Amino acid sequence: MHELESIIHAADQAINREDLDAVVDFYTEDATLVVQPGVNATGKAQIRKAFTAIVEHFNHTLHVRQDKLIVLEGGPTALVLGQADIRFRDAAGLEVRVEREATYVFTRDPQGAWRCAVDNSYGTSLLRS
Repeated sequence: MHELESIIHAADQAINREDLDAVVDFYTEDATLVVQPGVNATGKAQIRKAFTAIVEHFNHTLHVRQDKLIVLEGGPTALVLGQADIRFRDAAGLEVRVEREATYVFTRDPQGAWRCAVDNSYGTSLLRS
C-alpha cells in the first residue's frame, strides 16, 4: 500500500468526524478544493470555510470513503485516482449514496510530508458540467 492511501483514509476519517483542523492540515497552503462544478475554494482558510458549509449542508451526516485508490508518483508530485463513496442522509432522513471517480494531486512539503494540492472529488465529470 502506498503511504498516500493511508493519508487519504485518515483524511476521510477526519471529514467523517468533522475534525476540520485535521482536515485542513492535509492541504498545502495554496491548495484548491473543488466544492462543486464551477465552485472552488483556494487556500486553507477558504477550504475550512467550505468544509464547514459542507458539513452543515449535509446536516452532519456526511460519510466519505475511498473504495479504490491508484497512485501515480513522479518526483515530489503524485496523482491519485480514487473511487469515492459518499453517503449522507437527506431531509427526509433517507440514506443517499453517491459514487464518484475522484482525482487528487499531492505534493511533498519542505519537511517531506505529503499534502493535497488539488482535491477534485468530481474527477473528469467536470468535463461534462
